[in-house]
Amino acid sequence: MRLEKCWFCSSTIYPGHGIQFVRNDAKIFRFCRSKCHKNFKMKRNPRKVKWTKAYRRLHGKDMTQDATFEFERKRNRPERYDRNVAENTLKAIKKIDKIRVDREARHHKERMRHKKSKEQKEAARELEQGISLVKAPAVLQQEPSLTLTKVKVKVSAGEDETRQMEE
Repeated sequence: MRLEKCWFCSSTIYPGHGIQFVRNDAKIFRFCRSKCHKNFKMKRNPRKVKWTKAYRRLHGKDMTQDATFEFERKRNRPERYDRNVAENTLKAIKKIDKIRVDREARHHKERMRHKKSKEQKEAARELEQGISLVKAPAVLQQEPSLTLTKVKVKVSAGEDETRQMEE
């Protein structure tokens, strides 16, 4: 079963579907549906029509450097296989996967770096605003030890600043 690509929108055309147009110079244009065929006949540029893959790639909406695109291009011609190249490719795939996992972990760590201090600040702010719900105002005035005190906390996530935080 041979799957073709639509000339206009780059979607997949399954066998028995779509329209085929052959120009006088024997160039073949395949279209997935009449919408693409009509846009081609109106001489529209697929890079300027918002619903096409060409537009999405050009304007940064889709991933342009994806391995599947290269694989689709190379699939139609036969390849000669070399055992050494295949072995090196498998090694490279393992190395690339390791790099990808490391980058993902680093990205996650970077995103979560300030989360703990931010959560502590939000909890302290919430406690400060709602301390009257926990203890009655009369009790707070009698016992000043129940009010919030300021404590210096050292942040160790790359910054050596001392910040004041309410406990």
